[in-house]
Amino acid sequence: MKEASSFAQSPWKEHVELAVQAARDAGKIQLDAFDKTHTIDFKGETNLVTEVDRTCEETIHAVLSDAFPSHDFLMEESITPRTDSAFLWVVDPLDGTTNYTHRYPHFCCSIALQHEGQTVLGVVYDPVRGDLFATVAGGGAFLNGGRIHTSGESDLIRCLIATGFPNEIRTARDKNLRKFARMLLLVRSVRRSGSAALDLCYIAAGRLDGYWVLTLSPWDAAAGVLMVQEAGGAVTDLDGKPPHLHTKAFVASNGKIQDKLLALLSAKQA
Repeated sequence: MKEASSFAQSPWKEHVELAVQAARDAGKIQLDAFDKTHTIDFKGETNLVTEVDRTCEETIHAVLSDAFPSHDFLMEESITPRTDSAFLWVVDPLDGTTNYTHRYPHFCCSIALQHEGQTVLGVVYDPVRGDLFATVAGGGAFLNGGRIHTSGESDLIRCLIATGFPNEIRTARDKNLRKFARMLLLVRSVRRSGSAALDLCYIAAGRLDGYWVLTLSPWDAAAGVLMVQEAGGAVTDLDGKPPHLHTKAFVASNGKIQDKLLALLSAKQA
């Protein structure tokens, strides 16, 4: 497993190997069911969940809990009992469910592990492209076994930026529309992919230069935030402070444009 071999000397080697296995298992489920009709439930007006989300989550939980029975889990689709464990797996079994239900081929599985409140590893797997992103705290970020780095662009007009919008945009106080309009005029272009985990990984890989979002859940961000940081980028909240597990608003970038993005996204500007 070449992805995990990048961390052969890491104390988290076994954990990465199992996370990669779990992510690949979930990705196979996603691809096998991609063209089928899905059972769709709603967690709000537009926020979807399918039987594939739940099956992937059950599969990931089984792989990781069998290996690490004393660890806790924070997962998107189910509630598991929390103990006083120092270990917490943060799991989004299918990030990009709306894309998935429309057979729009941009989605992934995201798995992160926290130890004593700090994220120590992240794995994000895109089964359509076969992209396996993996990172360990202090060990760098990798794509399919090759080390990745953020871009070196510092001029906003040359930057490709991504964003996301609230699931319940019709009732959200800040719909992100004014910020989006302002940013669109000052950068090369803005993308909205529908997968926050992949957006963050794309910054880590230099495919995007920056990203911002106003409402994000822990399972969407935990792996991707570490990925950006280990690839040489920057991630903060809208006030420029370091993020934590329950931060909702993020600004992420290659680091060179972080202050410019924060200035553009401030309340006075947008």
